[in-house]
Amino acid sequence: MNRNPVIPFVLIMVLGIGLIFFLSIKGLGDADEMAKGKKEGGAKQEQASSGEFDPKDFYAQTCASCHGQNYEGGYGPSLKGVGDRYSKDEIKDIIQHGKGGKMPSGLVSAENADAMADWLMKLK
Repeated sequence: MNRNPVIPFVLIMVLGIGLIFFLSIKGLGDADEMAKGKKEGGAKQEQASSGEFDPKDFYAQTCASCHGQNYEGGYGPSLKGVGDRYSKDEIKDIIQHGKGGKMPSGLVSAENADAMADWLMKLK
């Protein structure tokens, strides 16, 4: 009895194609759930910006990964004494529009930029 050596390769191919098809369908469903989560997260962020904005908490969640936990710098520059180097308007501009390709724009909303700039001016 001779066995056909092509059969295992065909079975693996069919299994692989079926797996790719299944994971594609699963991924489409997950993409819808992720989109819904982002919309809900945006609503939560808007609620927080309506009067509950805390610059220190925002810094810990968003900025500390680049500027360091103690404002000492890392990937981004040190923020200690930033009020001595820049005016409040310059800080607001950097917060909202980024700087030099490293600092991304739009991290802080326009309504919270004043509070964030005031807090950064006080860092020593």
